[in-house]
Amino acid sequence: MIRNVVAVVGDRVATFELGIVCQVFGLDRADDGLPVHAFAVCAPRPGAIPTTSGFSVQVEHGLDRIAGADLVAVPAWPQLDAPVPEPLLAALREAAGRGARVLTVCTGAFLPAAAGLLDGRCATTHWQFAELLSRRHPRVRVDPDILYVEDGPVLSSAGAAAGIDACLHLIRLEYGAATANALARRLVVPAHRSGGQAQYVEAPMPPPRTPYELSELLDWILEHLDRPLTVEVLAARAAMSPRTFARRFKALTGTTPHRWLLERRLQLAEELLETTDLSVEAVAVRAGFGGADTLRHHFAARRGVAPAAYRHAFHRT
Repeated sequence: MIRNVVAVVGDRVATFELGIVCQVFGLDRADDGLPVHAFAVCAPRPGAIPTTSGFSVQVEHGLDRIAGADLVAVPAWPQLDAPVPEPLLAALREAAGRGARVLTVCTGAFLPAAAGLLDGRCATTHWQFAELLSRRHPRVRVDPDILYVEDGPVLSSAGAAAGIDACLHLIRLEYGAATANALARRLVVPAHRSGGQAQYVEAPMPPPRTPYELSELLDWILEHLDRPLTVEVLAARAAMSPRTFARRFKALTGTTPHRWLLERRLQLAEELLETTDLSVEAVAVRAGFGGADTLRHHFAARRGVAPAAYRHAFHRT
């Protein structure tokens, strides 16, 4: 369980990316029923460190603060042209070696890559720097199309706001979907964004609005997840042909109707497993999977555990 979190900065601080980590792990939201973490910021050279936004932050801790952390967060690393201090790389290796997680935001992925923690593993970073990461660290399998990916001890995320997605994913893994959803509501962000970075790369202007707003359709889907919702059914409700609907849907959400619907159903199943005593079969029907076997298949494929094991870990009595 993540209790102790440290964010690492270098000779310059990426303000927004550090702020994301502070928002998720550095604020006491116990009054909202959310988990509280011991949190600190550290640097190889503590003191007043300039930010990328024209002001400085006072960092009190050195790298020794990493020794007790369950999670080491590396926000964007602005100084990519300078070598990473070896003591910092050694601290990351030591942390991962004793079982701590490493979370990176944007170009923060260059640090665990330099430490060798991503050799033979999949990682991501901002799409503008993906080629550079791959070129500098050819043993890392860089995927420039995804928002975040967890492989081994490292959870890496794409540019800036994708760090929020990665943090919420980590909260979901540690505390369950209900806690992640509550935190997302507190932050006023989606609990889960579908799609990947490709939808933000040189994206064209969205097409003109259709007579039937897709946003209304998405709300309707969420209220009727237990129904058999095929592309044909949804396209008819949106007054489009199936092909046009699928194209417009992907332009809006960054993913296919099937994958978006599957994720929403899995989220509902998680909530029901956490907050009710319904049988797995009843949860499967309520979430639109039809039966327990189908739910178990998708739950194992997308969440890595069986529904019963998930309930055992996160059910709220």
